[in-house]
Amino acid sequence: MISDKQKKILAFPHSSYEVLICDGAVRSGKTSLMAVAFIDWAMREFSGQRLGICGKTVDSAVKNIVVPYLSMSYAKSRYTLRWRRSQKILEVRRGRRVNWFEVFGGKDEAAFMLVQGRTLAGAMLDEVVLMPESFVNQAVARCSVEGSRIWFSCNPGPPNHWFKTEWIDQREKHNALYLHFDLTDNPALSQKIRDRYQRTYTGVFHDRYVKGLWVAAEGRIYPMFDPDRHVLEEIPPTEGPWYVSTDFGIQNATVFLLWRKQADSARWICLGEYYYSGAEAMRQRTTAEHVEGLRRMLDGISPRAVIVDPSAAPLKVQLRRVGYHVRDGDNRVLEGLDDVGVLLQNDLLAFAPQCENTIREFPGYVWDSGAAARGEDAPLKSGDHCMDAVRYFVRTQKLVRRSGPAV
Repeated sequence: MISDKQKKILAFPHSSYEVLICDGAVRSGKTSLMAVAFIDWAMREFSGQRLGICGKTVDSAVKNIVVPYLSMSYAKSRYTLRWRRSQKILEVRRGRRVNWFEVFGGKDEAAFMLVQGRTLAGAMLDEVVLMPESFVNQAVARCSVEGSRIWFSCNPGPPNHWFKTEWIDQREKHNALYLHFDLTDNPALSQKIRDRYQRTYTGVFHDRYVKGLWVAAEGRIYPMFDPDRHVLEEIPPTEGPWYVSTDFGIQNATVFLLWRKQADSARWICLGEYYYSGAEAMRQRTTAEHVEGLRRMLDGISPRAVIVDPSAAPLKVQLRRVGYHVRDGDNRVLEGLDDVGVLLQNDLLAFAPQCENTIREFPGYVWDSGAAARGEDAPLKSGDHCMDAVRYFVRTQKLVRRSGPAV
């Protein structure tokens, strides 16, 4: 069973539109059906041509598009499929017809060079809001074969994002069909699953990924933080391994946070804090002095791992030198902010009263209005050192799990 909105994806190749834009909530049935329609259209219209499948990264495009498509019984019964993993090319055959679908990643401004020089008969760009405009423009320009079409899908971002202002708001100029999806447009989702997604996101991420709205990130990042809920007067018993997360600064503050899980609970508690700002103290500490400060804070505790920003090379060297196990942190910003918000919303993150600087930073941790005006999402880089250490811990430990790709 497919919804009326999904049927419009299947009808797009038979229309006079040259571009398809699908946006809206996560898991609303955009990407999987678009992949089917995209490949079916290409196999009807072309043979011996190269087409593009694009994601934010090659890995995300493979995970969100190629792997699910290869597992579809429909695709396996209709076509002969060959996935050339090393070349990142999906070869699709039906009778004498054959086309090659090459996978590209558009993660940064240099990515446009990866697609430059190609001649494509069409392209599907998934997670297009996460790609730089230069990459998208180059991919579109490469679609120069007669009859080529462009297929876009995304979750919403800021209302000033270049893709919304250039492609969605000016869709008539691009001869584009625009389809907006919400969770009800995917009949495969039960009400139970829809309710789960309602709980899985908070704040601006809930507005975008559940409601499917193009909204700005404004105000406090963690409006759900409440000292009465999240700061513990009495510390309950804890169990299991200890962890440390850190944000390392040379000119800025250095932070170590100590974590352990509450006994018989899914809640994690921040039980200790080392915080030193050379700017505030008017004296810089060496990396070795910071690590010695960590040792004193631990007071004999042996953490399973110290989670460190991958770029903090001097700190990693010193930690290993004195015997600590170092783990590179997952420093993806927006994903980490969303995960922390979900844990706070569900009372799965708490702090001991002695974590004074961490508690102090929460109310003042806000979105950067200047970035929002540029169509970007970013926290204001001020008073955020403990917030970064919290985010590294939550994201690296994968404390929030979601099923399926975001789109």
